[in-house]
Amino acid sequence: MPRILVAGVSGLLGLNFAQEMMNEHESIGVDRGKLTQAPFKVLKHDLLEKGAVESILDQTRPDWVVNCAALADIDICENDHDLAKKLNTDLPRRLARACKARNIPFVHISTDAVFDGEKDGFYAEEDKPNPQSVYAKTKLEGEWAVLTEDANALVARVNFYGWSLGGRRSLAEFFHHNLTNNKSMSGFTDVIFCPMLANDTARTLVNMLQRGLSGLYHLVGPQAMSKYQFGVEIARKFILPESEISPKSILSSGLTARRSHNLWLSTHKLSTALGEDLPLFSTGLNEFYTQYQQSYPQKIRSYTQI
Repeated sequence: MPRILVAGVSGLLGLNFAQEMMNEHESIGVDRGKLTQAPFKVLKHDLLEKGAVESILDQTRPDWVVNCAALADIDICENDHDLAKKLNTDLPRRLARACKARNIPFVHISTDAVFDGEKDGFYAEEDKPNPQSVYAKTKLEGEWAVLTEDANALVARVNFYGWSLGGRRSLAEFFHHNLTNNKSMSGFTDVIFCPMLANDTARTLVNMLQRGLSGLYHLVGPQAMSKYQFGVEIARKFILPESEISPKSILSSGLTARRSHNLWLSTHKLSTALGEDLPLFSTGLNEFYTQYQQSYPQKIRSYTQI
């Protein structure tokens, strides 16, 4: 049974990844202390501490390492550039370097936000990034750091949604929470993205690792939509009042960090490499709804005492 070390296991993708893979693979998560009741092994460590990365790799001897650790709050990154650089650039570099030294395949999770969104149509891996925020800039620098340290590493630019530890991490949870509590909200009509269920992201990442892929890939949903449309799709699936979602322009949002309008990424390179289409948005949304019916959100929240 392959052993997978997941850095940042308490985050939305990390948690769903470990949960998804624990029956077919030995999942080992690294966390600073949030997870206390997880059904998979969790090591309590701060990966930013000197020597922590090397010590953990030598202790666990994983077959694969997946780095989901990041400072993903865009506005916090704007206010704490130093911490953003440590988590989004320096840590991935250290992980890639240590994995290469031990001949461990390494996958680093990046973001669609590296593009400025000014292009008409979709972005391919060959298109030049132009990050618009501290978050996006440090994530792009993390990509470069990883592939400079290890040309055989795998970097995946993602955009995912799902159920999280705190219940408020993903856009899907935002819409679901507000709609079920009869709260009105806005959805941006001028921000286009390609959402994928985190569980589909996890399964596809393992498929990529099993096939020995390396380099840069776009791992997002194959369907582009506005964030307003995404909210409406959530409302319709859960039979909630879509009229509570007001269409709005991001230009009037008052957000601190600049967001890109168009984050439509092409998945042609990845689907060609895998020899199969990526999971449809409708398939992921159906699974997201089924998870809710089966009390999956409550299940993963029971893994912590916070």
